[in-house]
Amino acid sequence: MQPNISSKETFLGSPDWGESKYWSYKDLKVHYRVTGKESNPSIILIHGFGASSDHWRNNAEIFASEGFRVFGLDLIGFGKSAQNLRRKIKHLDNQFWANQLSSFLDEVVDIEKNGKVILIGNSLGALTAITTLSERPELIKTIIAAPLPEPVFVTPIKFYFPTWLVRVKSFLIKIVFHLFPLKSLVNLISRTKLITIALQSAYFSSISNDTPLKRIVTVPARRVNASKALRAMCIGMSIRPDSAKGPSIIEKIQNLPNRPPILLIWGKQDKLIPIFLAKKLIKLHPWLKLTVINEAGHCLHDELPKHFNQIVLKWLKNLKNSK
Repeated sequence: MQPNISSKETFLGSPDWGESKYWSYKDLKVHYRVTGKESNPSIILIHGFGASSDHWRNNAEIFASEGFRVFGLDLIGFGKSAQNLRRKIKHLDNQFWANQLSSFLDEVVDIEKNGKVILIGNSLGALTAITTLSERPELIKTIIAAPLPEPVFVTPIKFYFPTWLVRVKSFLIKIVFHLFPLKSLVNLISRTKLITIALQSAYFSSISNDTPLKRIVTVPARRVNASKALRAMCIGMSIRPDSAKGPSIIEKIQNLPNRPPILLIWGKQDKLIPIFLAKKLIKLHPWLKLTVINEAGHCLHDELPKHFNQIVLKWLKNLKNSK
């Protein structure tokens, strides 16, 4: 584990970075952003829950200026990507988003032509990244997870329930989320000061005056089908098998024959996924590397972008030099 890094900084880049484009996945419209020379190595930025490619406003252009082709993908259900699933897709979870990401790498980034990619994910985006790695390791050069969610149990806890009980559990979860007034809740949070309270939990420094940040989160949440997408996520993430959860995925990656290096970057003041879980995780899996940034919360890439960008670029430079 590297020493803590601390520094106050203010750096508000434009959420409208790069070129805005669209791509189709399973007949659903997917939004992404891209910047940097086409011939450069590819970095894919994957946002966290409630965010979008816009959330990389303080990172994308910096990476592009350092010699990378940078993509920011809006996962299905988020940002400007499709939220109306048209009953074709009932549930959303990290396995679904990993499949979306794999197709994006094959069809848009073009791995065969441009080589393996660098994945950088914030929270849910990091979970999506490692899920993709566990299924398609041939696509990925390295992963930077900032931070990695679901280390709650750190080691997989395997429960064996009869099939009928699993089905009953899934049925009850679906009933609860279909009856729960998600639309009213989403409208309440996105149109009141509750959004500031919710966002502040992911930041160490005050975000009360960061109007662009609030817009990044509230605009997608106010779309017509936002609550439908949220319901699909709640159900999908709740009924996943243990094999689709973080601890099991990490164990699967550990056994890959040509495992790419993974860097964890954690905010020391992360309230959502406390730092002690990160330390426990690397103690169990010492092949993971950890850097801690002081005075940073859950969205450290946006809160302390200068330090975050420096850590990422140093990691990538060392990776290149080690070959």
